[in-house]
Amino acid sequence: MTLLALLLTGSMAMAQTKTVSVLGDSYSTYEGFLTPSTNAVWYQAKNAAKKTDVTSVTQTWWHQVIAKKGWRLCVNNSYSGATICNTGYDGNDYSDRSFLTRMSNLGCPDVIFIFGATNDSWAGVPLGDYKYEDITPAELWQFRPAMARMLEWMQQRYVGSELVFLLNDGLRESITESVKTICAHYGVKCIELKGIHKLSGHPSVKGMQQIAEQVMAGIAAAAPPQHSKPQWW
Repeated sequence: MTLLALLLTGSMAMAQTKTVSVLGDSYSTYEGFLTPSTNAVWYQAKNAAKKTDVTSVTQTWWHQVIAKKGWRLCVNNSYSGATICNTGYDGNDYSDRSFLTRMSNLGCPDVIFIFGATNDSWAGVPLGDYKYEDITPAELWQFRPAMARMLEWMQQRYVGSELVFLLNDGLRESITESVKTICAHYGVKCIELKGIHKLSGHPSVKGMQQIAEQVMAGIAAAAPPQHSKPQWW
């Protein structure tokens, strides 16, 4: 094989390698692998055994998926304790860490995994109404309007990227149904996780493997068409 052929083959392989970004909460964190590095982490090598048995980044769900698919990590912007909307625990202002605030910092990936709504459920944030137009700033403190704004904005910002929402199991029914309804409205694939093993409320090594397996199966299924209104700026 000539040098030119080798270079062309290598260039084609690189062109076919997808890049992946993650917008998540504690379930997707790992110390030393977050952007920005100041994001709060939950998973780290020195965690106490009674807290979690996850001790390596290679055990995280997203690392397993990327490794098995032969993809590359672009950005992991996950933040422990973060909510999708701007309301946090005890009604506190989480606009400094919400998914809405961080969704603009994901690079230029081919695939974006959004793994959220767990803290919105646990914190008991206001649900709000289903609303897809004329969402006001005040409504971004409610789950449904915030979820809708996030998906619509991300479809417009990350043109050509595939959005995949990962829905945790064991959440409030109202949150689960809201996520599925809003994802369906925007044509975003929603992978509803089932039977995830957890320690301290977070995926264990077994749970991480279960998530990776369910994500792999979910992305292999036909994706729904993603609908969004074109926006030029």
